[in-house]
Amino acid sequence: MIDLRLLREDPDRVRASQRARGEDVALVDSLLSADERRRSSGVRFDELRAEQKGLGKLIGKAAGDEKAELLKRAEQLKTDVKAADTERDAADAETQELLQRLGNLVHPDVPVGGEEDFVTLETHGTHRDFAAEGFEPRDHLELGQLLGAIDVERGAKVSGSRFYFLTGVGALLELALVNAAIAQATAAGFTPMLTPALVRPQSMAGTGFLGQAAQDVYHLDKDDLYLVGTSEVPLAAYHMDEILDADRLPLRYAGFSPCFRREAGSHGKDTRGIFRVHQFDKVEMFSYVLPEDSQAEHQRLLEWEKQWLTSLELPFRVIDVASADLGSSAARKYDCEAWIPTQGKYRELTSTSDCTEFQSRRLSIRVREGKKVRPLATLNGTLCAVPRTIVAILENHQQADGSVRVPEVLRPYLGGREVLEPVAK
Repeated sequence: MIDLRLLREDPDRVRASQRARGEDVALVDSLLSADERRRSSGVRFDELRAEQKGLGKLIGKAAGDEKAELLKRAEQLKTDVKAADTERDAADAETQELLQRLGNLVHPDVPVGGEEDFVTLETHGTHRDFAAEGFEPRDHLELGQLLGAIDVERGAKVSGSRFYFLTGVGALLELALVNAAIAQATAAGFTPMLTPALVRPQSMAGTGFLGQAAQDVYHLDKDDLYLVGTSEVPLAAYHMDEILDADRLPLRYAGFSPCFRREAGSHGKDTRGIFRVHQFDKVEMFSYVLPEDSQAEHQRLLEWEKQWLTSLELPFRVIDVASADLGSSAARKYDCEAWIPTQGKYRELTSTSDCTEFQSRRLSIRVREGKKVRPLATLNGTLCAVPRTIVAILENHQQADGSVRVPEVLRPYLGGREVLEPVAK
């Protein structure tokens, strides 16, 4: 959530942010009104309580008619204090409810607009000219079937659409990717973490995934637990309700977990293969830093993502995501999109977001600097979303006979294997 003091001091900035997100600008005025009622009712309650306490002392010293009048006033105060307390609680609850609906403040340099209004910041690598090489590229599903690596038919039989099996070298390729990604993150100073896949509502809400993203979340009603769509959620909630010493920052974690997404609203999109699925594994970077260091940390996370994709020898571009496509928690987000030859376009492989103080305020995570305690900043960055990375590797490193060249960085994790060969039918 944002700082209420900032809202009071510069409501136009918050309105501009809501407008850029394509969200309800009137929410700002409703929140200002609720906050004013919360503060005024709080003052009223404090005044009545002070009078009530002072009156108690006077009653003990009074007698006769004076005491009767004071007792009468005491009865009235008792009613007024209770009413003021109820009013204060109601105004506070309304303020918090509205505050939870407000997105993070969009960074002023973020391009304004929707999904297609991003700005391309840089491009890396070159697209292969398959025509010059004398063959038509196969898509990742055909390659995966030739390699005995991907089985979507049995995935659908067992679990339904958008589920799959990774088999043989497909399973080995996932393990190689995860191990290589964790090795890079560990070398960069991240603490590796295996995180829970089920979290409580306060963890999911605290990271901002029960707002506009709620339709994509799986919920277990009987247990009131949520399946995470990313290990960002348990990594953010890891220090919930804690005060961290400033000399411990930055704290950097690399979480590996299964991820679950309903993919609501994606009907008809990416129905072939494993690009858009309901369950997948992912390595996620997560940082806790001082608020003034968040933009520099954001650039570091982006550099680690670029390093990873470069090591996989994939052509990719970096985009500055437009305001209406940020997600409620992010003030700014960069995506790295890999070239997918059979689609003839770039598709998102990694993403990194600067969430500033938004999540730490909701999760009550603070930093202590001497006698001063304040919210800190959180950031996240995907290092390896496994299925999409497999898609990009198979399509970009395929050869005419259906085999796939293994990027050098993965070979130590695949027993030195340089090529994935088709299996006999």
